[in-house]
Amino acid sequence: MSFELILIVAAGLLLISVLVSKISDSSGIPALILFLAIGMLVGSDGLGLIYFDDPSLTQLIGIVALNLILFAGGLDTQWKDVRPILKYGVALSTLAVFITAVIVGIAAQYILGLTLYQGLLIGAIVSSTDAAAVFSILRSKSLGLKGSLRPLLEFESGSNDPMAVFLTVGMIQLLTQPNAQITGFFSSFILQMIVGVLCGLVFGKILVFLANRIQLGFDGLYPVLTIAMVFLTYGTTNMLYGNGFLATYVAGIVAGHQDFLHRRSVIRFHDGIAWLMQITMFLTLGLLVFPTEIPPIITNGLLIAIILIFLARPVSVFLTLLPTSAFSVKEKLFISWVGLRGAVPIILATYPLLAGLSQADTTFNIVFFVVITSALLQGASIPYVAKWLKVDLPITKKPVYPIEFNPVRGFKNELKELTIPKDSPAVGKTILELHFPEEFLIILIARNNEFIMPSGGIELHEGDTLIVLSNKEALEYAELELKPKL
Repeated sequence: MSFELILIVAAGLLLISVLVSKISDSSGIPALILFLAIGMLVGSDGLGLIYFDDPSLTQLIGIVALNLILFAGGLDTQWKDVRPILKYGVALSTLAVFITAVIVGIAAQYILGLTLYQGLLIGAIVSSTDAAAVFSILRSKSLGLKGSLRPLLEFESGSNDPMAVFLTVGMIQLLTQPNAQITGFFSSFILQMIVGVLCGLVFGKILVFLANRIQLGFDGLYPVLTIAMVFLTYGTTNMLYGNGFLATYVAGIVAGHQDFLHRRSVIRFHDGIAWLMQITMFLTLGLLVFPTEIPPIITNGLLIAIILIFLARPVSVFLTLLPTSAFSVKEKLFISWVGLRGAVPIILATYPLLAGLSQADTTFNIVFFVVITSALLQGASIPYVAKWLKVDLPITKKPVYPIEFNPVRGFKNELKELTIPKDSPAVGKTILELHFPEEFLIILIARNNEFIMPSGGIELHEGDTLIVLSNKEALEYAELELKPKL
């Protein structure tokens, strides 16, 4: 195949994937399923356009893609939302993953007639929820959730991959090294977590420092800087025996929590890159699968999927959150249902293939079938389950203003939004009559889906949104002036 033809095929697959994402929007079918289907269709067992059977390359593509997806998810995570649920998220991403792995592993042992270690390997591989799947479904569906459900689910999915990787690698070592000691794995896990968090904190702060200090000559170089820091974070952390995936996610949260040059454009760039990585990753995984090998394992795969979805995940969630009353029974049920499996289990299923383990092909096909079942059943039904459990909220779409502001070094003013509340003393008064500080500059007024250029004689109405450029002190003064008087 010529280089030009390779480019045409790759571009065609990307274009088709982008177009079929509209089907996901209208039908409720998770986009990842459609991307996988496209890969399977053009693969050797489908139309035969592309022959692909390289687990090593698949694993490499998956690692690169997951790092960029996790970093983008971290950038878009609001720390003020994460802080209240941090301890619950950590518990779900560690203890709940372990409980899930054990329950599914024991079930797989009896269903498939495997040894205990072989069954636990399957349990470990499918134990974590998938960040790419959860991020894409919650955000593409614009699903509003009550309380802290959304940040909890996103934090859990972004931080529980390290536990699944650790359990998978540990089980492979026990299968290939009979003399290995189980107790040694727990100290290794603690080391990986601590080093991963510390490296994420350090590299996140370094990224912000560099972005604000080096003053690059071209704006387009700032996304390049962040990409370099993503892979530097992952590689360095792994070399220090930490977990690189966790470090990348933490670095994204740290960077997203602080202001740095071109922050908004960098976040938009990484959002686009995350979608590109999702498409690339799922297309590759689809190519790696041979659909003709799936039918013989459907019955066993369905049994394992049912145990995972209806037993292992709910039991792990309820046991993990048992000591707290922060979440109602309905909220815990919803958390249990949003246990989406996606690319991570399929990528982890390549580890036994590369290790040359017996039953590795069967393990891969079982995991792939479980992921498909989870994504179709859980992914497509999330909005309906949220409504049924009454944990959904009406979505208030954030308006898009015809103005953008990128902070620069040495300029302390920020672009903020203020809405005129009911019974505010500002209602019916002109801007001139309110005597705002000189540092409080109203640059646009949004009223009933229209935008008004402000002047001193403009009369303010209830519900007006003021887009202002102000320092902290002037903003606080204005908020007090606009607040209804008791």
